[in-house]
Amino acid sequence: MEAKYSRTDLLLGEDEARWLRKQTVTIVGIGAVGGYALEGLARVGINHFRLVDFDTVSASNINRQIHALESTIGVRKIDIAKKRVLDINPCCTVDLYPEFVCSDTVAKLLRHPTAILVDAIDSLSPKLALLEEAYRLNMPVVSSMGAALRTDPTKIRVADLMETCKCPLAKHVRKKLRRRDIGTGITAVFSSEDVIFDYHKQKQVDGEDTRQFRGRQRNTLGSLPTLTGIFGLTVANTVILKLLESYRTMVSSQC
Repeated sequence: MEAKYSRTDLLLGEDEARWLRKQTVTIVGIGAVGGYALEGLARVGINHFRLVDFDTVSASNINRQIHALESTIGVRKIDIAKKRVLDINPCCTVDLYPEFVCSDTVAKLLRHPTAILVDAIDSLSPKLALLEEAYRLNMPVVSSMGAALRTDPTKIRVADLMETCKCPLAKHVRKKLRRRDIGTGITAVFSSEDVIFDYHKQKQVDGEDTRQFRGRQRNTLGSLPTLTGIFGLTVANTVILKLLESYRTMVSSQC
């Protein structure tokens, strides 16, 4: 039993923990939610990550993103993330994809097998393109909905995307995916906290430096580091449980 994973092994058992560490997880969006999701999964010992993000750290990221520091402003998020993961687990394989997700790139980004996909994108069109492609590929997904504007961590929920409620982003995603003949099967982390926000009102880019910006302008929304962090760790926990469920199903089918 390796010391740094001993607490996980004691909880799950060595067989399940060892199998868990052999899985590949793809995370798209290494920002507030995605960064904390990666942190939780790296510390449980996942040995292979594929990280997708084209963006660099800006000063406005510091209030909520685990990789954002004064010393990392201007650095690619995936480069910082890889360095941190390897400091946690030097044996980990971390593949980097500095790509913008859209209908033209998503097939290439998802062409490699992965045990599960984490969607931590905060822009609607790229999110839709990613979820549609993953659905067509029958790829297991844990998708984060809106973490901004919330203050109550007890309202964070995990459910099928089509059963989410009170989340403006989830509402738009559900509606547009249904138009693409996509139904149940996408796991979502969302908040049932009441928020007042109209996605059709004026929009502006998040952050002072817009040179790396692509796609439609995003809403600049207020957020707490606590809520986005809890969102990300809830995503990580959901991934762990789903992977363990698949392992137990596989074992029981062999008995």
